[in-house]
Amino acid sequence: MNVVNATKDDLNGWLELAIEVEYLFGPMVSDPKFIQTLEKNINQSNAFCVREDDGASGSFLLGGILFSSVGAPSYKIGWLAVSSRARNKGIATELLKHVLKVVDFPAEVTVITFGNDIPDGEPARRLYQKFGFVPQDEPVPNGPEGGSRQRFKLVITQKA
Repeated sequence: MNVVNATKDDLNGWLELAIEVEYLFGPMVSDPKFIQTLEKNINQSNAFCVREDDGASGSFLLGGILFSSVGAPSYKIGWLAVSSRARNKGIATELLKHVLKVVDFPAEVTVITFGNDIPDGEPARRLYQKFGFVPQDEPVPNGPEGGSRQRFKLVITQKA
């Protein structure tokens, strides 16, 4: 399984992936801002994906992550999703490992993920905690679908 930079040919795959998780994240595919953000991240090489059978651009996406280094040494994971048919196969773990390899340390990486009241968000919370991310107490606005959110932070002082 290879994590690769997404290309413009992968855009439809990203939108198909987004459709699968809209019930958790709120409307995305019909939101021009989401599409603009996705296109911008692809153009800036900040969108990474795993394609089915390590296929060529435009192949079915098993998962994807948007990662920003604009504020380095503060980095941000903007979005991470895995297709329902590819869950529990290590896709999210590989995506997260990949982006953490590009971080210059010392650094901090933050992500806003689901609150405790979102049962389907528990795998994401566990994933981040497995990597050492710590839940923060600061208030975060609810997601567009109304569910709570929580910021997680990973502080990296040296190469693992």
